[in-house]
Amino acid sequence: MPNLFSPYTLKGVTLRNRIVMSPMTMYRSTDGKMDDFHVSYLGARAAGGFGLVFPEQVAITPDGRTSTTCSGIWKDDQIEGHKRVTDTIKMFGGVAAIQLGHTGRKGSEVPKYKTIDGYPGGSQLPPDHPQGWTCRAPSAIPYGGDHSFPVHELTKDEIKDLYKSYADAALRAVDAGYEWLEMHYAHGYLGASFFSPLANQRTDEYGGSLENRTRFHLEALDAVREVWPAEYPLTMRLGADDLNPDGTQFEDAITAIGWMKEHGLDLADISLGFNTDDMRNNPMGKQAFMLSRAERLKSEVDIPIATSWNLGVPEKADEVIQSGIIDLAFLGRPALSNPHWPVWAARELGYDNPFELVPDDWRWWLENFRGHEPSIGLPAAADTALDEESAA
Repeated sequence: MPNLFSPYTLKGVTLRNRIVMSPMTMYRSTDGKMDDFHVSYLGARAAGGFGLVFPEQVAITPDGRTSTTCSGIWKDDQIEGHKRVTDTIKMFGGVAAIQLGHTGRKGSEVPKYKTIDGYPGGSQLPPDHPQGWTCRAPSAIPYGGDHSFPVHELTKDEIKDLYKSYADAALRAVDAGYEWLEMHYAHGYLGASFFSPLANQRTDEYGGSLENRTRFHLEALDAVREVWPAEYPLTMRLGADDLNPDGTQFEDAITAIGWMKEHGLDLADISLGFNTDDMRNNPMGKQAFMLSRAERLKSEVDIPIATSWNLGVPEKADEVIQSGIIDLAFLGRPALSNPHWPVWAARELGYDNPFELVPDDWRWWLENFRGHEPSIGLPAAADTALDEESAA
């Protein structure tokens, strides 16, 4: 029976465990490039034991970024920074993954943690601002709220150009050393917008029916599949539910993922659509709330499944891997709060030799620790700590 720490093989790539560092936007790039920050930040997670390590969503075009400080791979001089990142991840035993995407109508943003010229973090900058641009989307429908500036509706020729941008980015990703590629079709970004009736009201072959609303995904997937090495996994994060009666329904996602499987998709990473703030019965505070959808999808489509959202409790993450509901557990905020989450989880779950997950030189010191066990700096299980304190 698999567990959280069992190896996982997909195509020609084997992960040392089922724990994935999920893409998290960092707002640390200049001209889309990765630098020392990304090397240290992502290398630390690989050294901490994560099996698969993603940087943030990586833009396929300049206007595909969330902000001007987000990373990209739309030109060759960005490859060097990515190569430094992948080399470091591999040095520490992880597999380097890239998530390609385009933010669509949710781009031109102010970084979440700052204010620019009176525009608060997370809001949209106007197209004429030096750090803003006109967002592109399937239809000329702004997201709404603080993202209400005019949106450019993509022409068919522009859609075809985006497929080439996906393929060119995939080729650069190979040169940079990535061995796993995920396409981002969730979270209100461009792929999610094409999929959702809330954002896509086109009347041509890219809008209307579910088949038409999925056409962008399949054609972009085909373009990447043509250039991406066959031995490396090609996966996708899909906004599988808008939690709104007029938006994407989960039944749509089941059908669409079946089509994507026929087009060469190797694994589905399911998330929410986030095409509107009007989400009904919002489950965000609930532990592991995507699992019921993941279980149904796996049974109906028969494709490897991953998901994220509130899986940071080790016992729960291990349980859902053992049950076979998902094949990989994606962790975002837990990976930020604890770069050694896998080591901590292994100790919490009572696995033998948890320090096997860290580099050999660190491992020697940690396994040969002489002194007060709870003071090692990584807490032992609570009952063990209490027992030792009582005996002192």
